[in-house]
Amino acid sequence: MNSFFSHTGLHVQVRRSVKFGSSYWAEFWCQSSCRLPDHLNYVWYENQQKTTEGDSYSGYFHPEERVSCAVKGNKDFRSPSILVRGQNVWDVSYTSTEICAFRGSTVDITSTYTYPSKWNNLETTVQETIWFIKESNGIPVDLRTDPEYSGRVENLCGNNKCTLRISNLRESDSAVYKFMFTTNQPTWSFTGSVGVTLSVTDPQLQVHVRRSTANPSSTWTELTCHSRCQLPDHLSYVWYKNNKPVGRKKYFHLRHFDAEDRHHCAIEGQERFPSPTVYAPKPPSVSVSPSGEIMEGKSVTLTCSSDANPAAHYTWYKEDEGSPTASGQIFTITNITAEHGGKYQCEAQNTHGHSKATLHLTVGAGKSVIIINTIRLALVVLLVPVHVWTLWTRMKKTLSLKSEVNEAVEMIELDNCPEYDDDAAAAQTEDTEEQEDLV
Repeated sequence: MNSFFSHTGLHVQVRRSVKFGSSYWAEFWCQSSCRLPDHLNYVWYENQQKTTEGDSYSGYFHPEERVSCAVKGNKDFRSPSILVRGQNVWDVSYTSTEICAFRGSTVDITSTYTYPSKWNNLETTVQETIWFIKESNGIPVDLRTDPEYSGRVENLCGNNKCTLRISNLRESDSAVYKFMFTTNQPTWSFTGSVGVTLSVTDPQLQVHVRRSTANPSSTWTELTCHSRCQLPDHLSYVWYKNNKPVGRKKYFHLRHFDAEDRHHCAIEGQERFPSPTVYAPKPPSVSVSPSGEIMEGKSVTLTCSSDANPAAHYTWYKEDEGSPTASGQIFTITNITAEHGGKYQCEAQNTHGHSKATLHLTVGAGKSVIIINTIRLALVVLLVPVHVWTLWTRMKKTLSLKSEVNEAVEMIELDNCPEYDDDAAAAQTEDTEEQEDLV
């Protein structure tokens, strides 16, 4: 038995092999150069390791994997192993799986396809190649027969390559495009597992700015015309300064950047779709809410706004303070005090330049302070008359007391002068005697 199978000339035949990305799906049969009994079963080996048993073997494989077979019970007489990848591969690949194109332009979508030169002892020939985006009853519809593409598509095929060219693109042309080829092999046609996603849109350009300040003596600014689409390298660009053409490269360098200048770009032939214009911030407008005098203890919001592209960044500075007070377009002060009053400066800045504006914040006394001051004033008004009356009363009492003291002092002085008393008595006696003599 073993001697018989040692001369069977087993070999592995690839029935079908299809590439999917970096791997392959393949189907194998174990055949012999001799006629073998129909009831035999086969053992399959992958990289010299037994995997399964059966008449055939199929699955997904890496390109360098090797497959061999043997009659069950005679593993010592295996077939030569073969690489999974090889010439017997049906495959469709695409130059790019994502393409972005502009309205009104022309786009080329290219595929490459391979197939076995011979299959089942029959020379393989390609009978039909088509591009499609939809199917009808499971059958791909050739774009050349679609009324939406009438007169706008053509297939440029040859040497195992086929290019679909679509002209006068519309936004409705955005879709996934697939290629399929059909051969003379029985019931065999093939299309790739993936397709090409086409996006038809405006260029959607943006200007990116990069500035170099490493050497202050040779600063420069680089403007780049950038699109969200993956654009071909051969495209030409047009640069505009203050709406006048100044260059035709993707990158535009400026040695001196004037804050008043405005720049934008476009793709040559697509000038109707320019990028937004970039420029330095215009003088900001600043506002205070609530307006007017702000009372202590309240909150106030300062707002700064400037027309700029790219959008400006905002920084707030207070007079006589070296470091920034706040950043952002809106600056809010809560529980304000008199120390918050004064001049504030808002600076708007982007990659093209900067601009400033100033406002003055006035802080008044709060309600509680006003009430306290009013009470103080009222007390002063009430207390002044009382204080005057008190002083007047005290002065009156003082004057009265002083008079009484003077009288008392005078009486004391008279009592303490006997000579004065004798003179007074003598004078009185003389007066009496004179009155008697007159009588």
